[in-house]
Amino acid sequence: MPLTGSSHRRLNPLTGEWVLVSPHRAQRPWQGQVEAVADSSEPAYDPSCYLCPGNSRSGGERNPSYSSTFVFDNDFPAIRPDDNEREIASSELMVAQSERGICRVGCFSPRHDLTLAGMDQTQIVSVIEMCRQQFSDLAHRDFIHYIQIFENRGAMMGASNPHPHCQIWGTSSLPNEPAKEQGSQRNYLDRYRRCMLCDYLRIEKSSGERVIFENESFLLLVPFWAVWPFETMILPFQHIADLSQLNGRQSEQLADVLQKVTSCYNRLFNVPFPYSMGYHQRPTDGEVHPEWHLHAHFFPPLLRSAGIRKFMVGFELLGTPQRDITPENAAEQLRELCRKQ
Repeated sequence: MPLTGSSHRRLNPLTGEWVLVSPHRAQRPWQGQVEAVADSSEPAYDPSCYLCPGNSRSGGERNPSYSSTFVFDNDFPAIRPDDNEREIASSELMVAQSERGICRVGCFSPRHDLTLAGMDQTQIVSVIEMCRQQFSDLAHRDFIHYIQIFENRGAMMGASNPHPHCQIWGTSSLPNEPAKEQGSQRNYLDRYRRCMLCDYLRIEKSSGERVIFENESFLLLVPFWAVWPFETMILPFQHIADLSQLNGRQSEQLADVLQKVTSCYNRLFNVPFPYSMGYHQRPTDGEVHPEWHLHAHFFPPLLRSAGIRKFMVGFELLGTPQRDITPENAAEQLRELCRKQ
């Protein structure tokens, strides 16, 4: 039975969770919510922006007149380093524990109007270097056991400021999604004595069905188990566990992929494409993690046009995530856009 012709479900081996795929539903008429597409033009400098060089932030600190990347401790962090680790409440059904951590903001550029899609390779390499340095710095804190670097792009994805930036959260516990991935990768390594994502990468490269773009160091693809309509994943060919292990050439190649995928997204519906993206890397708990293979996820919400987005509601909240566009079809659309660049 061809996967593109009928309803079926696909397993995500990284999380152990299923996604329902319903290709025939892509033909249904849309009478749901249509988002207004706002004017996305931004000035190169915004005097009211709390991330622009020289401006005051909401916490009262003034930014330096930075000329490349800039990192600072979040003025309103979700977690703090000075919270003592303790059990707040505990019973069989009601468990709460304190959480220590560090939250930082990393500005990509002094330019308020830039995005990854509009940056050149040198500028994106500077962003990657910033992330590498932040990972290495936080990894040496004895109470930081995981580092999540992520970017929310666009108001639709909850970005509070259009200035190009990411967030860097170091946590004392392992967050839910990396915890699922760690368990699955470790089980696969124990069972087969091989890396799960190394094996998966070889399968995808051989098939080519869901591959969008590749260079000598990285593969960009739509995962076989993708949930979001145009979800993508970036995988390094070399088995490396975190960003700090990238060499100079690999940083350049990763910059190439990041520029490529964000540009393709923008061209897909001819709008600045919203997304959440992040790197999944090894835990920093002092243990050896041979099971971990560095990768990046892009989760964009747009479904059919700039005004129609994917909502996780109903069956997806109460049952299983579901998608109408097959990963193969999504990859084909993105692949064609990449070829035209």
